[in-house]
Amino acid sequence: MKIGFRAVATSLWLILAIALLPRVGYLWSYTHEYPRQAVSVVPFLFESGNIAHSLAAGNGFSSPFRVDTGPTAWLPPIYPLLLAGIFRTFGSYTFHSFIAAALLNISFATLTCVPIFFAGKRIGGLGVAAGAAWLWAVFPNAILIPVQSMWDASLSAFLVAAIFCATLALAESSRVRDWCAYGLLWGITLMTNATLAALLPPLLGWLAYRSHKQRRPWFGRLALSIGIVVLCCLPWTIRNYEIFHTFVPLRSGFGLQLWLGNNDDTKDIFRAELHPIYNTDERARYIQMGETAYMQEKQQQAVEYMAAHPAREAHLIGNRIISVWSGGTPTPVKDLLNVPSLWFRFVLLFNVTAAMGALLGIVILFRRRSVYAFPAAVFPVVFPWAYYLTLVLPRYRLPIDPIVMLLAAIAFGSLARLLSSASTRHI
Repeated sequence: MKIGFRAVATSLWLILAIALLPRVGYLWSYTHEYPRQAVSVVPFLFESGNIAHSLAAGNGFSSPFRVDTGPTAWLPPIYPLLLAGIFRTFGSYTFHSFIAAALLNISFATLTCVPIFFAGKRIGGLGVAAGAAWLWAVFPNAILIPVQSMWDASLSAFLVAAIFCATLALAESSRVRDWCAYGLLWGITLMTNATLAALLPPLLGWLAYRSHKQRRPWFGRLALSIGIVVLCCLPWTIRNYEIFHTFVPLRSGFGLQLWLGNNDDTKDIFRAELHPIYNTDERARYIQMGETAYMQEKQQQAVEYMAAHPAREAHLIGNRIISVWSGGTPTPVKDLLNVPSLWFRFVLLFNVTAAMGALLGIVILFRRRSVYAFPAAVFPVVFPWAYYLTLVLPRYRLPIDPIVMLLAAIAFGSLARLLSSASTRHI
């Protein structure tokens, strides 16, 4: 019976099926809770959907604010292009387009179980593999966000899980084609989510170190992999230079993000009142100055504010650190006690427990002197800094949450073994 239960519990096919069910179920519930006209339009009324609409209408990669503002490099191109393909097929701002986009996000979120499973199996065996995939399958954020958010978060999560799995496998490979495929995977990822670029140097550094330790050739392969990454990004960078006459390698929006999180009117919880998509004065200034000049001005203003208000900055960064790991709130204890919704409390507790589990998982891997400790730790340690310094929304953490779930599975598995061992000794 134990063998049969273990076989079922560690079945990747079963995990995938269970992961799919609540996501599709939530989509069904969402479309019955809100009017069709609302879900056809509202989820797309943000930068990614607006750019996709412009592409579908034949106006190019432009106009992130619902009005014609000209060409943009606000986002990397892949996800808006996917949405544009859906709009061209099912119509812009239609119910069928919403269903198609949500199902695409759900597909990415569900398939993320696969690379998590195989990465976990390499690190800690079948139990860790299944535990990580199960945690992702039932992770509330990964159920809600694919339906609610027409952004790249679900695709980015799948790509990050694939990168982590590929990084662990590439550490044991000298084949040129594997290094080429790794570079291609990174190129696609950076053209989807520019923030993930922060993870590339430490992971490549670790791969070079591992290859050197094992006396395998690495320099030429590393250079080839980096070259493929550059080639993947080069057409987009050339397009941006031709349009804006300045170097914009991946995206242009960092200056605004930094300013929104660091100015005299910044609140402890991001409210978006100053964002050009909502604020007519800021939108008019963006149109008047042009995108690159506007972003440069905002970045300069933010840096000056941060330098002039160190105490306020420390407070804001502290709040954002808490918000990232609590799922979006800087006051998780207060909200847990005061918000009556049981579902909200469950989501909050799941996020906090997973974050604590991930921290413990990193400690366990380093104490075991696991060769995989460094690359696993890179994701939760390095990636969130872009948001500690700018602003936090729940979807921002989702790209690294597959690794968070894997680290939590390592921690929970170790705790379960300790409790079992203690119980056996007591008997």
